[in-house]
Amino acid sequence: MKQFEFDDLSVAAVYKSYPGPVRARLLALRQLIFELAERLDGVEISETLKWGVPSYQSSTKTGTPIRLASAKEADSYGLYVHCQTSLIDDFKKSHPDAFRYSGTRALLFALDDKLPEKELEEFILAALTYHQRKSHALKA
Repeated sequence: MKQFEFDDLSVAAVYKSYPGPVRARLLALRQLIFELAERLDGVEISETLKWGVPSYQSSTKTGTPIRLASAKEADSYGLYVHCQTSLIDDFKKSHPDAFRYSGTRALLFALDDKLPEKELEEFILAALTYHQRKSHALKA
């Protein structure tokens, strides 16, 4: 499996600040984001800090940013998207029991959760192509 290096040491430092079990799960989500982005034509991911947490956005802005962070609840973590997108609502409708949703902004996971891989990949791909899909829908 290809490992994706950190270009920004401040992002790496944030991951190092998380407790070991949370860090491992967040790094696995990071890896998945990069792997899925490689499947998409013309999508390169930039990794930065937004609001002090790792954020992933396509360099062409075809998608909405994805942020990864520990959650407020102990031993939990989340995948966050912009609250004004329809991503969370869309997934609540199509996959009501796949995730623990937090408002319109996050998928939350406990450390012992078995992640629904297919649905998680579908969600990340939808986030990485969100604006591209929205603009195609408007033209149709």
